[in-house]
Amino acid sequence: MLHVVILFCWCLCKLADVFADTDAVESVSVLEGDSVTLDSGVTEIMDDDLILWRFGYNKTLIAEINVVANSMAVYDDVLDERFRDRLKVDHQTGSLIITNTRTEHTGLYQLQTNTVRKRFSLTVYARLPVPVISRDSSQCSSSSSSSSSSQQNCSLVCSVVNVGHVTLSWYKGNSLLSSISVSDLSISLSLPLEVEYQDKNTYSCVLNNHTSNQTTYLDITQLCQPCSGSLSLIVLISVAAVAGSLLIVVAFVMFLTCWKCRKTDQKVQTPEEIIYIEPTFKNRKVHKTVRYIPKDVKEEAEVEYALITMRR
Repeated sequence: MLHVVILFCWCLCKLADVFADTDAVESVSVLEGDSVTLDSGVTEIMDDDLILWRFGYNKTLIAEINVVANSMAVYDDVLDERFRDRLKVDHQTGSLIITNTRTEHTGLYQLQTNTVRKRFSLTVYARLPVPVISRDSSQCSSSSSSSSSSQQNCSLVCSVVNVGHVTLSWYKGNSLLSSISVSDLSISLSLPLEVEYQDKNTYSCVLNNHTSNQTTYLDITQLCQPCSGSLSLIVLISVAAVAGSLLIVVAFVMFLTCWKCRKTDQKVQTPEEIIYIEPTFKNRKVHKTVRYIPKDVKEEAEVEYALITMRR
């Protein structure tokens, strides 16, 4: 009688081991393109073990190890051949290995042996795209009716396409400003942000999931340029300022030229006028002393010089 009770208890323990983990589901995540191993939890396969791996709620058989029959097989041609050349089974532990994973491999995997039953919920995350930061085009179209304070701000949008099970966030340095999460597959996300044109802080847009993240940093000087209308006004004002400056320079040069001409005219002297006076000749009185004068020598005349005056 005692032997029967012991045998009954041993059978109950075995049944408990078999069905202990039936309801437990182990979550596993992997990045698309990587390999993943679904651990059987068995260190060594027994001589009489039968190991079965099934996929999906329809429990489609995808791998099998039959120790008694000395056979091991993978069925990678089922389910539209989504597992083609991607399934392997560890012949020592019975663990399932999936290589070069794709998002379509996401789902429920079930392991059944003589002693163990386990379930795995595998999630294959797609490679994350790089977030794109762009200027909100609607800001310039409404700039004419916007207030002066809003014209000093730059409206930006961070966006991604064809993503699922991700979170999109804006950061100022290491501080989280805003975020949005989505659990659907193949959806587009966008998250706005408004900053000042002269803001010197570091802003970044981050897209992440459970396995990876992608970050794009904001370049305010490149994206936050004045709108075309504002730019035209700035150019017009600049041209007017340059033209005004040129007019002032030209007027100043003309003033200097006229001033120099006037000073030169004042320094120019009038030509001197010379008045010529006819000289007066007088005969010199001859002393009565008689002296011999040759016939061919004329009597010497006396010249009288007068003062010549000059008048301007």
